[in-house]
Amino acid sequence: MPSTKEIRNRIKSVKNTRQITKAMELVAASKMKKAQQNASAGQPYAALLAEVLANVSGRIDGIEHPFFEEREVKKRGILVVTTDRGLCGPLNSNLFREVLKVKDEAKFVTIGRKGVQFVSRNKLDLLADFSVPDEVPYLQVKQIVEFMIEKYEAGEIDTIEILYPRFVNTLIQEASFGKLLPISNLDEMINGLRGKDAEPYQESLDERKIKFEPDPETILASLLPLFVNREAHQAILSARASEHSARMVAMKTAKDNASSLLDALTLQFNKARQAAITQEILEIAAATSSNG
Repeated sequence: MPSTKEIRNRIKSVKNTRQITKAMELVAASKMKKAQQNASAGQPYAALLAEVLANVSGRIDGIEHPFFEEREVKKRGILVVTTDRGLCGPLNSNLFREVLKVKDEAKFVTIGRKGVQFVSRNKLDLLADFSVPDEVPYLQVKQIVEFMIEKYEAGEIDTIEILYPRFVNTLIQEASFGKLLPISNLDEMINGLRGKDAEPYQESLDERKIKFEPDPETILASLLPLFVNREAHQAILSARASEHSARMVAMKTAKDNASSLLDALTLQFNKARQAAITQEILEIAAATSSNG
C-alpha cells in the first residue's frame, strides 16, 4: 500500500488538475454560447439567400454558368475544417476518419493546425492551409473560397466540398460533408438551413410576381459567389460552435473524473492513516506489555 505521503502528493496533483479543467470548462462554456448564437443567427440569412437564388435561377431557361456545370469528377476539392487546439474529445478524429476514406480521390485545403498536421503526416495532396480566428471573419472565409474557385475553374478540382463538424446540439457534433460547387438541389439546401421545424420550401413562380433588373442573368452572376461564400461561412460558424461545445463537455468529463479520483484517493488516504495509527497503538501496547 502507498504511504500517506505518496497519497497526499497524488491528492494535491489531482486537485490542481481538477482546478485547471474546471477553469477550462468555464472558458469553453462562455465561448460555446457565443459561437452557438453566431451560428444560429446566420442561418435565416443563408436560407433567404438560397431562396432568392432558387427564385432567380428558376426564371432562366438553360442556365449556362460554371457553378451549375456538372462534370466528370476526377479530383474532389475538400475544405477540411479542424481546430487549432486539442482537448475537444473525438471531434478531429471523426473528421480524419472521413478524410482517410476519400484520400485517393481528393485534394485538400485545411483550416486549423490539427488538419494541416494530419494531412501532412499522411502525405495527402494539400493545396493550401489557412488560419481562421474564433470570430470567423467573413472576408477571410471569402478569400479561402476564392482560392478554391480558382482551382475549380482551372480544372485542378472538379468539386468544392467542405468537411466540418456540424453542430447538432451541445452533446452531438457530426462530421459532415457539404457540397459548395457545382450547385445542385437548392430546395434541399434551403430546407436544411431553415431547420427541421420549418415548413418545407416550395418555390411557386406564379405566386411571386417579381421583376428583376437589369435581368435575372446579371443578378444570378452576382448572387452565385455570394451564395457559395455564405455557405462556407455558415459551415465554419457551425464548426466553431461544435469545437467549443466538445471542449466544454470534455473538460467537464475530466473535472468529474478528477473529482471521483479525488474521492477514492481521500478514502485510501484515510484508510492508510488509520492503519498507521492502529499499527502505532499495537506497537505501544506490545512495548508496554514487555516492560510490564
